[in-house]
Amino acid sequence: MNETSNISVRELAKVAGIKGKVIDVRTPAEFEGVRMEGAELHPISTMDPAAVKASVGAGECYVMCLSGGRAARAAETLRSAGLKSVRVVEGGMKAWEAAGLPVVRGERRVIPIERQARIVMGSLALIGGVLGYAVDPAWCGLSAFAGAGLIFSGITDWCGLGLVLARMPWNQASGQTCCGSACAGK
Repeated sequence: MNETSNISVRELAKVAGIKGKVIDVRTPAEFEGVRMEGAELHPISTMDPAAVKASVGAGECYVMCLSGGRAARAAETLRSAGLKSVRVVEGGMKAWEAAGLPVVRGERRVIPIERQARIVMGSLALIGGVLGYAVDPAWCGLSAFAGAGLIFSGITDWCGLGLVLARMPWNQASGQTCCGSACAGK
């Protein structure tokens, strides 16, 4: 029977590389900015479960993202694809860094997808409010759309805007192949 469970960053620090492989499902740009040493990048937006399964082999698969949401979705996909043992890293890269565990930092800094989505939705709400006041009340619909999107995302823990933002050029690696076939320089 396939198993999906969580693992704390402290527990992972003790077993990483010994019992399995850490799969980072963030964007190439996020991964390039800061990552756990030894982690392998397979962005959730382009993840090929068969490639991850081949890479992990018979060991455990530890799935990491920024804070845990994307990792949980990716873990379910990987479990459904037949990986025998998939564990989500609780708190993701945020928790790893907060625990003072070692990281590899690149020169590139990128705003995490979650913050980018909040910036876009906040901008839409502000623009809708300003245009609704100054131009035509119908523009308030833009603010309502942004609010409804945030409510939907909060209830379902799914963010379509985040998936779109993950594919934007600034969220991709700077011209290098990061994990072979899984993202092939995308």
